[in-house]
Parts: sequence; C-alpha cells; structure tokens
Amino acid sequence: MNYHKMSLKQKGISLVGLIMWSIVLVLIAITGLRIAPAYIEYSSIKKNLSAVAKDTSLQNANLNQIRLAFIKRAQIDDIKSISGQDIKIDRENGRVILSANYTVKIPLFSNVSLNIDFEAASN
Repeated sequence: MNYHKMSLKQKGISLVGLIMWSIVLVLIAITGLRIAPAYIEYSSIKKNLSAVAKDTSLQNANLNQIRLAFIKRAQIDDIKSISGQDIKIDRENGRVILSANYTVKIPLFSNVSLNIDFEAASN
C-alpha cells in the first residue's frame, strides 16, 4: 500500500470554530428569549382589542365602558404595556374600531437595549 497517496487531512470543525459558533448561537437564543414575551403580549393585546370591538353589547356603549371592558380583559391576560387610556377608539359604519400604539424597551446587556414599536388594532 502506498501511504504517500492517502490523504490524512481531517475534515470538520475545529475547536475554536466550535466555540465561536456556540457563542453566536447562545447570543441569538438569549436575544430571542428576551424578545419573545413582548411579542406574546402584543398578540394578547391584539386579541383583546378584537374581542372588545366585536362585543355586540358594547356597540352603543360610551368610551369609558369600552375602556373598562378592555381593562378587565387586560387584567386577566396580565397586560402591562398599555392601559385603557392608551386605546384609541373610533366608530366606522356603526362598528367600534380599537387601536393602540406603544413601544417596548427590552434591555439586552450592559447599556444596550432594544426598542420595539407595536401597532395593535382590532379587525
């Protein structure tokens, strides 16, 4: 057998490459875990805005009654980013349209944070 012709070159990732990719993946995972609650709360806000807007008993209600209905639902879902006063209430063709714009500040590390602007509205 001719050993000179055999290639003994190893294939794969080096230890340094493995450590670098591990650090990148851990940072992405940590960032995702910090951002996820803001998006979960956004979907909860949007769901509650739609539920209040579709409530037939509130179609002829005044603004305070509509806000109170949202506040009650927000307490159940533990919504803290907005309050009843942050909701914009409009009426179109006899329907109630609710919307809210808000910003969530998420601290990432040290003095670096991420600001996410959300615009939730009832459909």
